[in-house]
Formats: sequence, structure tokens, C-alpha cells
Amino acid sequence: MAKVEIYTKAFCPYCARAMKLLSSKGVAVEETDIGMDTSRRGEMIERAGGRTTVPQIFIDGAHVGGSDDLAALERAGKLDAMLGR
Repeated sequence: MAKVEIYTKAFCPYCARAMKLLSSKGVAVEETDIGMDTSRRGEMIERAGGRTTVPQIFIDGAHVGGSDDLAALERAGKLDAMLGR
């Protein structure tokens, strides 16, 4: 199974939507709440190519994007392959 990392903030509906989709796939997610650990915000921005919104999602180190990007991969039938399913 692929390593999935997600940067989130509390009360973020897009973060919740992305987490729900990943959970429905049975994926273990390494979550970093940048609201609680603000020192990791710069790391997220650098890894995400300057994107500052949450969530920012990475699968096996590759930047996927945000919640809409993750949902688009699912609709296109590409997410399962990326997750190693």
C-alpha cells in the first residue's frame, strides 16, 4: 500500500472530505495538522510547489494536490492504482 500524507487544519470541510475518501479506501494516512503545528506550514508550502491551501495530499511522496484533485483522480479511476490497490 502506498504512503499517504495529508496536511490539514481543524474544521476544514475539504480536509474532512479528502480524509473520508481515503478512509473509504482503507488507507492509513499520515496527517499533519498545520493549525496545531505551524512550523510544518512552510514545509507543506515548499512540498506543494507554493500552494498554501489545505488539504495538500501526497501519495508516495508525489504531490496530488487538494481535495478536488483527489476526487478527480477517483472519478477518473486512477486513485486505486496510485494507492497500490
